[in-house]
Amino acid sequence: MKRLGALFRPSYAQKLSLVATIPLIAAVAAIAVLVAYQSRALAEREIRALETQLLEAKKAELANYVTQARNGFYFVYGNAGPEDRAAKDQVTQILSAMIYGTDGFFFVYDYDGTNLVSPRQTEMINQNWSGLTDSEGTPVVDEIIRIARSGAGYHSYLWPKPSTGEEARMITYVTSFPNWRWAVGTGVFIDDVLATVASARADVEARVQQTFFYIGVITLAALLAVFLTGMGLNIRERRLADAKLKKLTQRVLDAQEEERGRVARELHDGISQLLVGVRYALDTARRKLDRGDATAGQPLEKGIETLGEAISEVRRISRDLRPGVLDDLGLGPAIKALAEDFQERTGIDVSFQTVVFRNRLDGEAKIAMYRIAQEALTNIERHARASHVRIDLRGHKKGATLRIEDNGRGLPGDGPTGGLGLRNMQERVEQLEGQFRLIQPRGGTGTVIEVSVPLSHLLPPERETSDRGKVPA
Repeated sequence: MKRLGALFRPSYAQKLSLVATIPLIAAVAAIAVLVAYQSRALAEREIRALETQLLEAKKAELANYVTQARNGFYFVYGNAGPEDRAAKDQVTQILSAMIYGTDGFFFVYDYDGTNLVSPRQTEMINQNWSGLTDSEGTPVVDEIIRIARSGAGYHSYLWPKPSTGEEARMITYVTSFPNWRWAVGTGVFIDDVLATVASARADVEARVQQTFFYIGVITLAALLAVFLTGMGLNIRERRLADAKLKKLTQRVLDAQEEERGRVARELHDGISQLLVGVRYALDTARRKLDRGDATAGQPLEKGIETLGEAISEVRRISRDLRPGVLDDLGLGPAIKALAEDFQERTGIDVSFQTVVFRNRLDGEAKIAMYRIAQEALTNIERHARASHVRIDLRGHKKGATLRIEDNGRGLPGDGPTGGLGLRNMQERVEQLEGQFRLIQPRGGTGTVIEVSVPLSHLLPPERETSDRGKVPA
């Protein structure tokens, strides 16, 4: 599970790609859904308008059929009485002969529900069909009679097609012969209309799916472009990072070699010479003692004095490599001791100011700021030709700030990128996510180095105990 977790843990570049692609995918998905919804809604309105138009045309056609048929035998109906059997038989024969198309016919029901005319389904004639419903439960004959009693109107239901015997949707127009208590009408099957509407809906769905396909292709192309661009930037940044890492590694190695050379020179020029002097003094004292010379104590005292100097030199070198006061007392006392040693060694006047931190600096920040102060004083000693240095260390609501100012000859023309020491300072501050400022006052005299570290490198203050007070920065 740990291996799987490590495998699927995204890198920084992958996180950037996700941040870029997820909003793009969400926006495209929202656009696609909106386009599909609007397209379907618009198409549905158009299809319903088409369906209504076709059905209205069918209804007008039916009403025209019934009107023409009624006009054809109205002279018979108009001159006949309610019980004129001969007139009824004549009209029945006329309506039975009026078939059209493949499935068109006229039908007649009396108000009791008995079928009188059904030329394409003769088995229904002279039978009472009151209460008849279609497969969906829609009343057929009773509704036709009700429409006829009210005058005229349309009715839609499922009915077997004479040509195929299969049920299909039918629209009928019914009118009334009130004197004879007849419901007369004709119908037309609208499966062609429904097929046209279904075909239109299928075409709309196909176009919507095609639109989704095009949007998907465009989205895929955009994601591919984002991915390739991200990969290109990632490769470029990786190459730049590798180049910077190589340069940094080389600078670190150079700094290590320089530090080793400095320590070797100090050991050779300082400790080694002092120890040689101690050995010479001890040899001289031993020879005098062998001869019984009463002055043997003088070279022995000289050797003891020289040995004390060697011990002091060892302590100084050790303090330069890793000052113990930094761990024991904190950053403020360590920089103060560094400033006092610098003043004693160089003769340059140093003023140091600090305040007690309410929050302590963490170990990384303390070491970095101490090394920056050490490097700054070394640069002042070697290059500035200054007579006075001011060091200020204090904490504030944004973090902690170290400020080192001298009154020397200022920076050379190439500015802060001119030396390895300044670059090392800047890189140390960048590792702390802080700010490094190199300021040259007007007039070109003096230099100010200002280093700030954020609150993230401040620790909460320790509680006072009976045997230990607060630890300063």
